[in-house]
Amino acid sequence: MASIGINKVILAGNIGKDPEVRYLEGGIVKATFPLATTEHSKDKNGNRVDHTEWHNIVLWRAQAEYAEKYLKKGYAVLVEGKLRTRQWEDKDKNKRSITEIQVDSINLLHTPKKEEHGNQSNPSTGTADKNLSTGVQQNNDSTSQT
Repeated sequence: MASIGINKVILAGNIGKDPEVRYLEGGIVKATFPLATTEHSKDKNGNRVDHTEWHNIVLWRAQAEYAEKYLKKGYAVLVEGKLRTRQWEDKDKNKRSITEIQVDSINLLHTPKKEEHGNQSNPSTGTADKNLSTGVQQNNDSTSQT
């Protein structure tokens, strides 16, 4: 019997802190940041109740460079990708794990206020950056990368 599976995540939310960018061996760039998604509902008394989930976002290569250049805390983004869970042993020999969103595409939706980008092109209209913000597909198989 054939096994079929879909691992697709689509999130729209706000960046929780400026992306953390690391340059790895071989010139590979990795960026990470937390993304908050908030759902709104009403309780039995009609009061608004917010529920926020935090997601660990991971970008590689050109998308990581894009994040370093243009993304900041508070910006609204749309990400598409897949769930990945990593496991490791910490220095005290405790087993640890983290579930992350490995990004396939990212779009800048909104900045919290008018931002100055100096001589850089606008992240949502710049020619070089437009392809990244509209979703460059990459092979983000990072099982051997950390």
